[in-house]
Amino acid sequence: MPGFDPAIVKIRVSGDTVKVLDALPITTSSGKPVTGLSNQAGRDEAPYSYDAQTPLTYNPNGVDTEGIVRSADGGFWLVDEYGPSLIHVSARGKVLTRYVPKGLNLTGTDYPVIEALPAVLLHRKVNRGFEGLAQLPGGDLVMAVQSPLSLPDSDAGDASRTTRLLRFSPKKRAVTAEYAYRFDPVNVVDPSEDDTSELKVSSVVAVGRDRLLVEERTDKAARLQVVELTRRANVLGGPWDSDTTSPSLEQLDDPAASGVPVLAKRLVVDLGTVAGVPGKIEGIARVDHDTLALINDNDFGMTDGAGAFDAQGRLVDSGIETTVTYVRLPHGI
Repeated sequence: MPGFDPAIVKIRVSGDTVKVLDALPITTSSGKPVTGLSNQAGRDEAPYSYDAQTPLTYNPNGVDTEGIVRSADGGFWLVDEYGPSLIHVSARGKVLTRYVPKGLNLTGTDYPVIEALPAVLLHRKVNRGFEGLAQLPGGDLVMAVQSPLSLPDSDAGDASRTTRLLRFSPKKRAVTAEYAYRFDPVNVVDPSEDDTSELKVSSVVAVGRDRLLVEERTDKAARLQVVELTRRANVLGGPWDSDTTSPSLEQLDDPAASGVPVLAKRLVVDLGTVAGVPGKIEGIARVDHDTLALINDNDFGMTDGAGAFDAQGRLVDSGIETTVTYVRLPHGI
């Protein structure tokens, strides 16, 4: 969506009504919109105008924002799929710092960029960078890589069921831990799907000092698992962070059998069994001890493929609405 500028939107949900209370545009240091345009040729999808025919210029300021939490200073932390990156934004929406993988060499930005994330993240699948972001009670942040890394190549990433979570300390301004997270088989998550590359982590939610709900999903189904981020599960700085390790973490059919301390998990709820939950759930927030709020991604109401445009070249409305759905959690998570 070439004309889209990311913004932080505050809403109020009352019954069947969603009211927008405020919209805070995300801006550069000089106050310009960051845009949603992709950053780098060869790493990101090429930007095009609305007709999907006219190439546009890459923009290093552009961000594909996903998860969001409030920061201790009253601003916000966001994650982005392009870098992938972690972005600190002021209470007024100005980008204060964008943290990216070491070696990304993102130049020409109108805000500070710090290469503070593991270089192995340079192998993220196109359009599958960070999507989930959680803030633990102690203040640390946890970022979820949406899909397994393309390590050593895209075929390995597409076939893999192992992705990564990273822990970031705002006080140290550094990644302090990294964890291997193992998806269930795709036909367990979604009985209608047989393509492993459709597995994604879209949301993570803190539910304790070092405990997270992790959303495993396809476009049609989602399941919530609970994990504990233990010290022994930390793989940061080890062989699995090197892109010369062979086989890579992503290539291992049974990482635990190869000595990888994969996070233990427990199923909390299969959202496919809950009436009224739409597809493509990408945002989850904890409302209270027993309740989650879910929000879906309607992709701007657009469709894919040949049916995206009508005979006059106009975009076809998919008819899919963005909805907020509340779900009660089982006791004892």
